[in-house]
Amino acid sequence: MKLYNSKNRALETFDPLNPPFVGLYVCGPTVYSEVHVGNVRTFNSFDLIYRYLLHLGYKVRYVRNITDVGHLLDDTAEDRISKKARLENIEPMEVVQRYTVDFHQTMEQFNALPPSIEPTATGHLIEQIELVQTIIDKGFGYESNGSVYFDVAAYNNHHNYGELSGRNVDDLLSNTRDLDGQSDKRHPADFALWKNAEPQHIMKWNSPWGMGFPGWHLECSVMSTKYLGKQFDIHGGGMDLKFPHHECEIAQNKAGYDEEPVKYWLHTNMLTFNGKKMAKSEGTGVTPREMLTGDHPLLTQAYSAMTIRFFMLQAHYRSTLDFSNEALQAAEKGLKRLMVALNSLEDLAVSETSTLDVSDMHEKLYAAMNDDFNSPIAIAHLFEAVKWINLIADGKETISASDKEAFTKLLNDFVVEVLGLKNESNNDGADKIDGLVQFALELRQQAKLDKNYAMSDSIRDRLKEIGFEIKDGKDGSTYTSL
Repeated sequence: MKLYNSKNRALETFDPLNPPFVGLYVCGPTVYSEVHVGNVRTFNSFDLIYRYLLHLGYKVRYVRNITDVGHLLDDTAEDRISKKARLENIEPMEVVQRYTVDFHQTMEQFNALPPSIEPTATGHLIEQIELVQTIIDKGFGYESNGSVYFDVAAYNNHHNYGELSGRNVDDLLSNTRDLDGQSDKRHPADFALWKNAEPQHIMKWNSPWGMGFPGWHLECSVMSTKYLGKQFDIHGGGMDLKFPHHECEIAQNKAGYDEEPVKYWLHTNMLTFNGKKMAKSEGTGVTPREMLTGDHPLLTQAYSAMTIRFFMLQAHYRSTLDFSNEALQAAEKGLKRLMVALNSLEDLAVSETSTLDVSDMHEKLYAAMNDDFNSPIAIAHLFEAVKWINLIADGKETISASDKEAFTKLLNDFVVEVLGLKNESNNDGADKIDGLVQFALELRQQAKLDKNYAMSDSIRDRLKEIGFEIKDGKDGSTYTSL
């Protein structure tokens, strides 16, 4: 198997440090708002990678963190979670809890497997403070007015800051922009390991340098090495994290642990909508919830979670993915065609001999996934299999009993286990349940109009016993499942 190492900019043979064990770390969300579609694309991509490694028999420890403090757009900005809490006049951990739950629910809808470990930044403050002190002791960090910064110039005397992103450190160090708060730094390229907290700052902890909070880059260095070791196999994330986040992680690990932390760096590419960058300011920022409900001006309909997942997998994880209604509708039809064929496998008549070469299909599917997890090529081969299924069903080709068994297992392995696609044809049952509940609500509304309040209350209470919470509003009644 080969994968593309972003650090070396080349396809490399996958050779785990300690097979059959594999350490995989992916930068998780900062839980201050709804997860966006770009996040979903990244996490779906690494879910595919995780699933395929498990399918091959590797024992994978998948660590994906939750950033619940310390995410600054730059060293002078306010922590994103603290800012959200201040604006809404609630506790920061209310923000964290709300959007962590939202994130988990969203990824469950897209059938992403949960990670092996999901550590939080606030749960690892002691380790972060220890690493900051180690970096200072080794001469790569310095304290300034209660904050601690990483000394990029000192580090670059021994290492190569910019090796992952290809940035020129001389250009970074010669940057002389006069920004507020940068007077504490020796160089504009230096980044915060620990930030001094102003008295009004909500989230802060005591440290050897005073009250403050950890830097965003520091958190991932600590959590990845704590659970995967000072050296591990794969580190992933969106390409927007390559600089400065991942670049800073490498510097911190080398400075603090004297080790090259990661063997393979994997980065997913960006999203566009109708050829334009996905951004709220451009009117093209669409959330997963909006895609699932169709509640956005750019969308002509709602799309199921499996349609969106399938659409994402039709592009290679390193390719730009362009959303459009036409492309999503085509994915919807393609997914249905694939699932109908998969469901019809059981009914295929068998013959004494086969014209289908199952071993050839087996080889093609594994070759595609072994080529840097090339899901679009694998999907193309699956549609070749769909053609064979239809030909066999029409009596134009034949399949033996043993080949049918092998073919069924192969297709289920790749569609369900590797690609993580669920058959949504069973949603008819959910639609029927919804129709019945809506009918009960209509009966309840008529009872209220007839001033038969005992009947109205009885319907509400009975629905609650079954598992449906009724909410009355000015526009009528709605329900949620308990």
